[in-house]
Amino acid sequence: MWWIYAILSALFAALTAVFAKLGVANINSNLAMGLRTIVVLCMVWTIVLAKNEAKGIGSLSKQHLIFLFLSGIATGLSWLFYFKALQIGKVAQVAAVDKLSVALTIILSVAFLGETLTVKTAIGAVLIITGTLVLILK
Repeated sequence: MWWIYAILSALFAALTAVFAKLGVANINSNLAMGLRTIVVLCMVWTIVLAKNEAKGIGSLSKQHLIFLFLSGIATGLSWLFYFKALQIGKVAQVAAVDKLSVALTIILSVAFLGETLTVKTAIGAVLIITGTLVLILK
């Protein structure tokens, strides 16, 4: 079942890139990202409240809060750089290079989370890195 959610995530990420490229045309990329973030904030909290899932907030540990805070900072920085890249680059190239995050995630998950690196996963990461280099090198 996880792969259905992952495919839906990829589909909406693709739509995000196309819509964002149109949205950042002739405006400040930080302003565009700020407006987009308000929409995301409202949408997510509407879902959390509608499904009565906010009740779990009291059970969050200090560790949960620290790592969710750090994840939020990383997300914000990622979006800021992504929007700036979309503003000045071609959406197909920016979105493809952004997927270097998959290879970097594989490396970080092995290094910091102790996940197993299989040959298949390593080959996939090398191909992603190679593809990224092909796109960014002249």
